[in-house]
Amino acid sequence: MAGRRQASRFIWSGVIVLAVSGFAAATRRALVLFWPGVFAGKYPPAAALDAGFARHMSLTLVHIIPGALFLVLALLQFVPNIRNKHLRIHRWLGKVLVVSGLVIGISALVMSFTMNIGGPNETAATTLFGILFLFCLIKGYRHIRRKEVAKHREWMIRAYGIGLGVATTRPIVGMFFAFRKLTPHEFFGIAFWLGFTITFLSAEAWIDYTREHGIQAQAFGESIHDGG
Repeated sequence: MAGRRQASRFIWSGVIVLAVSGFAAATRRALVLFWPGVFAGKYPPAAALDAGFARHMSLTLVHIIPGALFLVLALLQFVPNIRNKHLRIHRWLGKVLVVSGLVIGISALVMSFTMNIGGPNETAATTLFGILFLFCLIKGYRHIRRKEVAKHREWMIRAYGIGLGVATTRPIVGMFFAFRKLTPHEFFGIAFWLGFTITFLSAEAWIDYTREHGIQAQAFGESIHDGG
């Protein structure tokens, strides 16, 4: 039991850090778009990235605003008190998250082909995980409509795991910048493959762990109930 609690706390801590990091990155990106003179990067690599997003301001905002909401609001869906005591709020948030997720996934696919930095390698990564994200999201929605709560839970964890991948890529990109061995065009694709794969496989591992220990309701701050 103590080991399970530690595992749950470890997962929760990591998820919260990634969600906050992703929200902060989206906030910073929005600030740069609206006030570039104050918040834009001063060094050539960062300045070039900021300029690239500025050229596609509308598409960037359509992606990052619902993305920030998704990362933060989805956390509330795993809080037991909300799911148990405020089922109506849980369902309302779920609808908001599904709509936000659809916007995120579709805009990500458009961005993959119109404003990628890492060339075909990055496009391949973002396209694959964008499609996979939409697939998991739709599967999760369909299962809850059928009252299949356990399956709904698993597919939504997969979708959220992919969503968190955007935050995982940030420190990976930072490490590549720090070592300065590759150009952004060379390492961005690698960073996206690593970031999204890490969080997706972590989500899958957590699903398997909770299945094995029969703690789908308690672990990750969850509680199964009728109606989703």
